[in-house]
Amino acid sequence: MTPLRRLLVLLAAVLVLGGLAAALVLRAASRADRPQEGGPATAAGSVPLTGPDDRLAFLNGAPGPHRGALVSVPAAEPRAVRTASGLTCQRFHAAAGTGVCLSSTPGALAQENRALIVDAQLRTRREFPLAGTPSRARVSPGGRLVAWTVFVSGESYGAAFFSTRTAILDTRTWRLEANLEEFAISMDGKDYRSGDVNFWGVTFAKDEDTFYATLGTAGRTHLVKGSLSARRVTTLAENVECPSLSPDETRIAYKKRVLRGASLWREHVMDLKTLRDHPLAEKRSVDDQAAWLDDATLAYALPTEGAPDSTDLWTTPADGTGTPRLLTPGASSPARLR
Repeated sequence: MTPLRRLLVLLAAVLVLGGLAAALVLRAASRADRPQEGGPATAAGSVPLTGPDDRLAFLNGAPGPHRGALVSVPAAEPRAVRTASGLTCQRFHAAAGTGVCLSSTPGALAQENRALIVDAQLRTRREFPLAGTPSRARVSPGGRLVAWTVFVSGESYGAAFFSTRTAILDTRTWRLEANLEEFAISMDGKDYRSGDVNFWGVTFAKDEDTFYATLGTAGRTHLVKGSLSARRVTTLAENVECPSLSPDETRIAYKKRVLRGASLWREHVMDLKTLRDHPLAEKRSVDDQAAWLDDATLAYALPTEGAPDSTDLWTTPADGTGTPRLLTPGASSPARLR
């Protein structure tokens, strides 16, 4: 066989496999478009990120034509009819009229991953290509700063090997810190450098400069406190992943690796003044960056029983008392819109 013929055969094979992949994606999408009997009711409408009403926004995971769409419900009625926007995302967060939507569009050969910065009416202000698969997203309380984390390699924080890339964007100046790994690191009072550094799970303070995140290096994870203007982070505690700062800025909710039975992580809350922590009543393994619904309550996603490609939102008190309860089924990426 001549080199030209081999090349033509290879190109034909690539096209056939690409077509097969596209057909499988379309078939899966068709199944997802069928509403499930007894599932959450959803209707198309407007989902503004600001307004007089106290609302809860999240991504709709229920089967049907609005699967993956950003939806909202009254905060006091989380299982009410969902109002669905035309914006679809893999991850979403919003605050003070600014939203970040991490989208992933499948293709024949590769996914197209993007970060969309949207205004209060969900109009795209800017968009940025992503270096990998969407993982985490956060907006600062004042709406100025946006952070996102993607998997560059690996697809789970529970995997033996994975690599992430985390960026922070200033939506006033549009200055992008594309990789937090370029920030200076202070560990145990000394400057620290290593080729295996990873950051993920940013959460912001109200001053629009201070942030907290997870630093992974040398097989350990650390809670770090950072300054965007100083481009430096300082380690505070070990075994902390996906932190979430409370509205009163006194505590961090996070997942703690415990490796007990089938549970890989356990949700904890840490007092930032004393660095003492306590477990929450949720005993299942939570692989999510929890969101504070208020100063006393946390929300997080867990896999839907019997449906591994879907998640439900659960809630539990932040003080470790009470019992977990289902907030709303077929949902992820919650954001309280006050």
